[in-house]
Amino acid sequence: MIHVPTRVIGPTTKGFWQPTPVSVDEFRAAGHTLTDGSLTFPLLTLDAEALAHNITEMADWTRDRGLAFAPHGKTTMSAEIFAAQLDAGAWGMTVATGNQLLAAYSFGVRRILVANEIVDPTVLRWIAACEDAEILFYVDSVEGVERAAAAGGPVSVLLEVGYDRTGVRSRGEAITLAKAIAATGTVHLKGVSAYEGGCATINEARAFLAEVRLIAAELQPYIDGDVVLSAGGSAFFDAVSDELRPLPGGRTILRSGSYVTHDHGTYVSSTPFTRIAGSLHPALRVWAHVLSTPEPGMALVGAGKRDVPYDAGLPVVLNKAGWTVTRTNDQHAFLDADDEADALAPGDLLELGISHPCTAFDKWRVIPILDADKRVVDVATTWF
Repeated sequence: MIHVPTRVIGPTTKGFWQPTPVSVDEFRAAGHTLTDGSLTFPLLTLDAEALAHNITEMADWTRDRGLAFAPHGKTTMSAEIFAAQLDAGAWGMTVATGNQLLAAYSFGVRRILVANEIVDPTVLRWIAACEDAEILFYVDSVEGVERAAAAGGPVSVLLEVGYDRTGVRSRGEAITLAKAIAATGTVHLKGVSAYEGGCATINEARAFLAEVRLIAAELQPYIDGDVVLSAGGSAFFDAVSDELRPLPGGRTILRSGSYVTHDHGTYVSSTPFTRIAGSLHPALRVWAHVLSTPEPGMALVGAGKRDVPYDAGLPVVLNKAGWTVTRTNDQHAFLDADDEADALAPGDLLELGISHPCTAFDKWRVIPILDADKRVVDVATTWF
């Protein structure tokens, strides 16, 4: 059962016009709409239908292929969305940091994969003392193993095999590290994990994941219990299914995160559903007013780096043709028009699609969820 922390919507809640504070439940029940004056702009919203579709699509996809699914919670850090993913059948949740681990645990998640090395003694001691949750985290060095062993109790780890970031780089390194883990007596090797998202092509991802599986097979004598394999971003999860099949009696845990809202940018072309059956729908929108049209063919919109992601592509204008976001600063987006662009005037409300969900959610603490009629049917809170 997921516990959603209490959050009040009031004067300090970005995107909401609520001079008198109300609870999230009260706001949710009020039947507000996008433009009834209860919200202000810029504003990030979620599309209820697209969100539900994406959660169901990946839950079914992983189940049909015999994969366990631990969606990466760093994308949203939203208890409400975690609950929906777990209700759809997710095995657990993935996080990336000690704080995200503690937040997920406080929500009530009891199977948590930390897809990262943990070397902070405070976090390691907490994991060692935690008796009511299954927690896995990464090691890729003898120093990391020594720190885990010093935590004061048993901990469970996955040996990370790396491609272009953390992780051991060879079978020899993996065997040396597995022996170091076995020598501790308190650090228990449960399996092998990797991240294939840094691969440039599907063929590179397949080759890398096939090597990860071979390494895991070689490490079986050092693994405590059934072998856990794990990988998966949102670009090559089909390769994970094909190449990182569970070893006999074990499980493979997929960790995709950005699928949950998809986007209008980076994942449009990179999702595996461009080459296999299935679909994901963009669920995030940023709404912002045109503030100024100081020159012909130029508009400034009230949504900038504090409001929209810009690390993996700029927003795209969805409801006015011919306009392109060319750059952003703190509070503005700069738009240029082509020769056949729709007219824009100050006060026009633009609908912007975003690129890269992970750097959209972290800018907002409360996000209205809208139905097809732009009515608020739910609210998601984030806890970064």
